[in-house]
Amino acid sequence: MRISVAGLSYKLIKRTLAMKYFWLTFLLLNSSICLAQSATVAVASNMKDAFSEIQAVFTVSAKTDLKVIYGSSGNFTRQIMNGAPFDLFISADEQFPLALVKNGKTIDSGAVYAIGKIVLLTKKSSGIALKSNQGDLASVLSKANKIAMAKPEIAPYGHAAIEYMQAMNLWNIAKSKLVYGDNISVATMFVTSGAADIGFSALSLAKSPAIEKETDYLLLDESLYQPILQRMVLMKGAPSVAVNLYQFMQSAQAKAILLKYGYSVPQ
Repeated sequence: MRISVAGLSYKLIKRTLAMKYFWLTFLLLNSSICLAQSATVAVASNMKDAFSEIQAVFTVSAKTDLKVIYGSSGNFTRQIMNGAPFDLFISADEQFPLALVKNGKTIDSGAVYAIGKIVLLTKKSSGIALKSNQGDLASVLSKANKIAMAKPEIAPYGHAAIEYMQAMNLWNIAKSKLVYGDNISVATMFVTSGAADIGFSALSLAKSPAIEKETDYLLLDESLYQPILQRMVLMKGAPSVAVNLYQFMQSAQAKAILLKYGYSVPQ
């Protein structure tokens, strides 16, 4: 039996090319998987502008695909308890993430990344002058038709607003005029849209360029409400992208952005 050398060479070349094609395809597929690595992040709405900047800096170096959803900390906690596939929860307080820790949903107890502050907000065009003494505040609240705030049972900034009003003996004046947003961003929108004359908001949102342009705000006395310690937690099984973001949130770069938006940061 005679074997053609030319035929054998052709088969060998064909097999070699096929193997090269296989390994090239394998490498390309794995590169695509690496580049497409993603994480889903739940972020409290008071962090919207600050986190957008943090995300932009983080993704430049990390080359990741982050799916970011903003909302109230209470709603996120309920969703995670019911199986929502979030990888990292960046909350507006400690109570909600620590409830997830207690129920075994997280890797550990997480970390406090920022301390928030509340403000009283009004549109520049309203003509309302915001002053910090009790008499002037009582007068402003009395004259207002509607006062916006976030729902206190699901939004920590709404809870802080109630603590402040009670400490200043303003609760009885304001309570019948309150309109509630599901989160602090919605409550802020009530003011910027004119649906409410004044409202309680987060300093971080008041310092947002778009909101600052059309509103005035009064920073409220931090000693009159419990510190708004904002904690973040990683969920069990979180991918490396989420872990890297969690670590980046504690970096000097991220802290500089948080300070820019009026937060205090842990030392």
